[in-house]
Amino acid sequence: MLTTTRIFNFSAGPAVLPLPVLEQVRDHLVALPGVGMSILEISHRSRTFEEILRETQADIRKVGNIPGNYNILFLQGGASLQFAMVPMNLLPAGQTADYLVTGSWAEKAAKEARKFGQVRVAASTQAENFARIPDQREIALTGDAAYVHMTSNNTIFGTQWKTLPDVGDRPLVSDTSSDMFSRPLDVSRHALIYAGAQKNLGPSGVTVVIIRDDMIERSARASGALATMLSYKVHADNGSLYNTPPVFAVYIIGLVMKWALKAGGLEALARVNERKAAKLYAEIDRSGFYRGHAHPNSRSLMNVTFRLPSEELEKMFVKESTAAGFDGLKGHRSVGGLRASIYNAFPEEGIDALVGFMREFERKHG
Repeated sequence: MLTTTRIFNFSAGPAVLPLPVLEQVRDHLVALPGVGMSILEISHRSRTFEEILRETQADIRKVGNIPGNYNILFLQGGASLQFAMVPMNLLPAGQTADYLVTGSWAEKAAKEARKFGQVRVAASTQAENFARIPDQREIALTGDAAYVHMTSNNTIFGTQWKTLPDVGDRPLVSDTSSDMFSRPLDVSRHALIYAGAQKNLGPSGVTVVIIRDDMIERSARASGALATMLSYKVHADNGSLYNTPPVFAVYIIGLVMKWALKAGGLEALARVNERKAAKLYAEIDRSGFYRGHAHPNSRSLMNVTFRLPSEELEKMFVKESTAAGFDGLKGHRSVGGLRASIYNAFPEEGIDALVGFMREFERKHG
């Protein structure tokens, strides 16, 4: 049955976008005000798009409190391409990169990096099915590591770093795809941050890379051996316009940044995210009928993973919740069970509705 009514979208990504952003896109899709063309039609070399690009970069810098010695790039290929671009640009021959392996995407990042240089796993919680984030005491770093790579939030397993690991003076690289701008972020402690946009920033099709100037210079030294499109230096020198960028996706990121600023910035968004997650975790912990996957001190504010007493009940939960207007609650096969992804734009009333559904489901089947 076709529906024009918005349902509650708990998908891990592409994920829910702010409703005011969708409404503005709808209203201006045929013709941008004062332009007479759709954002889908304008040239990436036009003054209109160059202004959109500059304004979007400026708003990202404002939202994230990003220092002036960092470049903001708009690239393509998702986080998966960054798994390769990071070592290709930042891992010199003869050096080692340390990887903190806390989930499937961190594993994939390390596997891809091994194609281009020496990689060492400095910490891993794989033996515990990635149910927690490693303690600082468990992290054994290489003394002269070219960089240390982390994944800030683990979408599949529902875990999240609560504080940044102490890596000393080694460059810290972070894949923040699933919790970017969901809370205050100390950019100055990173050498490079990357994020696929389709969780918290905008639609799929664009990747935001925030890279420090000295990493650009390291990229420059590697550029001679790289395909042009794989060089951070090339993209930085050309202002993300070396090739045709994903114009529509960049435009929507700009609208989302304005929405975030209007909402009060990262501190305000974090308070809402903490409140939303607390409601859901409280229901999971209330009676024992539901069981969380992640250790309490590693629980993600973005991806809430939980199990029921049996797989049969989990299948029933997915079926009945879908019929009730909740989409995307089936857990990843690596964990099973259920997963509720509650990114910045996910409405709090959706959390309240899910909690009510969970209580009724337990009453009927518990």
